Amino acid sequence: QVQLVESGGGSVQPGDSLRLACAASGRTFSRDVMAWFRQAPGKEREFVAVVNRRGTTDYADSVKARFTISRDNAKNTVYLQMSALKPEDTANYYCAARIGPYYSRQRGDYDSWGQGTQVTVSS
Repeated sequence: QVQLVESGGGSVQPGDSLRLACAASGRTFSRDVMAWFRQAPGKEREFVAVVNRRGTTDYADSVKARFTISRDNAKNTVYLQMSALKPEDTANYYCAARIGPYYSRQRGDYDSWGQGTQVTVSS
């Protein structure tokens, strides 16, 4: 199991940008598939983005072209660059990890989760 700690959330206006970070420890980070999920009040936790050990990425249609996931293996950290934020993006954002090599959009495939960081987008 890997320990994950998210940071970078906050309250912003529509159109603004934020960069979330997730620091990992306890497992060989470079071998893990890393993902971001989010959960809004009253809704199910949903997939946002994923990056595998080789840097291949996948995104939910709702965030494609606005969000970018990346990883820095030397720092054991995964990032989510969020641009052109919308009120619909308001949610608690969680990072997740699974033993590679294959990535997944399914929350049940991930064995490690952070505690989340809140992102609020409002006028």
